[in-house]
Amino acid sequence: MSTQPRGPVDSSRIPRYAGPATFARLPRLDEVGSADVAVVGVPFDSGVSYRPGARFGGNAIREASRLLRPYNPAQDASPFALAQVADAGDIAVNPFNINEAVETVEAAADELLAGGSRLMTLGGDHTIALPLLRSVAKKHGPVALLHFDAHLDTWDTYFGAEYTHGTPFRRAVEEGILDTEALSHVGTRGPLYGKQDLDDDAKMGFGIVTSADVYRRGADEVADQLRQRIGDRPLYISIDIDVLDPAHAPGTGTPEAGGMTSRELLEIIRGLSSCNLVSADVVEVAPAYDHAEITSVAASHTAYELTTIMSRQIAASRQG
Repeated sequence: MSTQPRGPVDSSRIPRYAGPATFARLPRLDEVGSADVAVVGVPFDSGVSYRPGARFGGNAIREASRLLRPYNPAQDASPFALAQVADAGDIAVNPFNINEAVETVEAAADELLAGGSRLMTLGGDHTIALPLLRSVAKKHGPVALLHFDAHLDTWDTYFGAEYTHGTPFRRAVEEGILDTEALSHVGTRGPLYGKQDLDDDAKMGFGIVTSADVYRRGADEVADQLRQRIGDRPLYISIDIDVLDPAHAPGTGTPEAGGMTSRELLEIIRGLSSCNLVSADVVEVAPAYDHAEITSVAASHTAYELTTIMSRQIAASRQG
């Protein structure tokens, strides 16, 4: 890899709608050899409990990301000049065997992390967070987790299955790969199976910031609370796009009324720029239910902010 990162295709010379849809029109990983941040897709949705279709989410996010630009004014940074960001393509997983798919994601993540990359993963359903966390924990030890989602995703099983999009964080706590002093759900809302769901979740160590809390207290105060909880621990951020209200993200599998706005989500993420973000994912984009790319545009900007944080931190670590 050259000392100067290779950035996106120049949209002043080649129209945004022309050419292959890599994330933000960045080079492929095989074109640059290695990357500081690898954007990787996982086209898998066999773990969903309601509407399928998130297997097409990664490519929908890539298509929507064509309009992203090289300079991020909100963070005063040019992320693709600070570090080499590249599109690593998709992890091809078995759609008929969840256990095998989980193993495949973990092995592929291991390989990318071993090459020195941080991961910006585009799902896929939320099942994939478990193998991603396993891989990150091998490198960093138990990690802090910020989980943006309408739902807790700490249930035990569905139809006897341990690995679904509603169970990844219970499994992660059981496996000891999360730092239970720094776990938070953000944006949760909607009906539950019973109060026991909240009791079980609290016993695992999770704090909860509901979507109503975000509305009442504001993004800045919420981000400050989250920063204090995380401290300087290695942090993984997992974002289910259904954390947004269906008005801002209709294209998802399990929508719930009363969610956050895309502006609130982006502002909270920007408020976490001082945290030690080691990898992240954006999941549950199901484009078949989307309109005018509303959901995939929100997801692409969310991934852009997360990528910017990682690129800034990589650049800072090299300077000092």
